[in-house]
Amino acid sequence: MEHNDWRTIRATPLFSSLSQEVTESIVIGQGVRTYEKGALLFQQDSPSDAFFVILEGWVKLFRITPNGTEAIVGVLRRGESFGEAAIFMDRQYPVAAEVVTTSRLLKVDGDSFRRRIRVEPDLALAILASLSQHLKFLVGHIEQIKVLDASQRVADFLVELSGQTQGSAVIVLPYEKALIAKRLGMTPESLSRALAKLRPFGISVHQENVTVADVAALRNHVAMGRSHAANS
Repeated sequence: MEHNDWRTIRATPLFSSLSQEVTESIVIGQGVRTYEKGALLFQQDSPSDAFFVILEGWVKLFRITPNGTEAIVGVLRRGESFGEAAIFMDRQYPVAAEVVTTSRLLKVDGDSFRRRIRVEPDLALAILASLSQHLKFLVGHIEQIKVLDASQRVADFLVELSGQTQGSAVIVLPYEKALIAKRLGMTPESLSRALAKLRPFGISVHQENVTVADVAALRNHVAMGRSHAANS
């Protein structure tokens, strides 16, 4: 495991409150593996035997609806964990997980983690912290889809990717535009139209690169959408 991997693991809500000693005792000996794009980590309703921490790359969580369509639950990146709740519930994964870019993942065995909780009660609090973070993400995702229009959702997505509050930025889209559209609750055609509507805000697109002339202007565009929803 690389030095940066430890920093990533320690920054996750699951491990950030634990001591270095406890974290190492859980992580050392667990598998770190590189997965290629398209690898299916687990299927919906399959037995849950492990959870994962993303060290590099992006992973899609999704459900297949009764009519056979794919519903995106989330697209997670470096420093995020997933699957931990399932090893304590009915021990089935409620979603499927697929790697959407070449990724390195830490896989933590569920049985050994459950055994550790019996002797390390702080792990239970760490799990609660991680689940709270997941809940916060889902609430934000629902708000984004329900409150913001298409151009504001795309603006919000780009602001988050930029990691900036102001100035200009060049953003490399991390995964395919079709998946970005699904993640934002729209069709690929709607995504293209939304990007076109953002041109007055200084947005230009060239293949997978998006240039943002003024991040603050995009942030204001998103804030206006939330403000309008709050006042309506």
